[in-house]
Parts: sequence; structure tokens; C-alpha cells
Amino acid sequence: MSSNEDEENARKNNVQHLREERLLSKAELARRAGVSVLTIDRVERGASCRLDTKRKIILALGLKVTDKDQVFED
Repeated sequence: MSSNEDEENARKNNVQHLREERLLSKAELARRAGVSVLTIDRVERGASCRLDTKRKIILALGLKVTDKDQVFED
């Protein structure tokens, strides 16, 4: 993946940055969110996901649902 693709995906959401900032592995975030590691991986790459999955990830990161704009741009 080129750095341009990395930057483009980073603009779609901040999940990876926030996860790493909290020293969480993908597996730990997935466990806390109640989703699969594959789901976390896909979301970090910029794939779309259901609103409920976004909510679970936001809460698993220790944020409030009202902080959604810090995590997801849409």
C-alpha cells in the first residue's frame, strides 16, 4: 500500500490511530467491541461498516457516542 493510500484511509477514520494511542492490539479492541479482528482490520483500512459496529468501536475505545466525529468522518 502506498503512503497516499494510507493517508486516504486515515482520512476516513481514526480507529487505528486511536487504538495505537491506547496501546491496544486489534485483537483487544475487537474483544472489547464484541466484533471480529477481521472487522477491526477492515474498518482501519477504510471499509464501511454498520452504525452499530461504529458505536461498539467508539465505546470500546473509551469514548462517548457523541465523540463519533473524532473517530469516523461520516
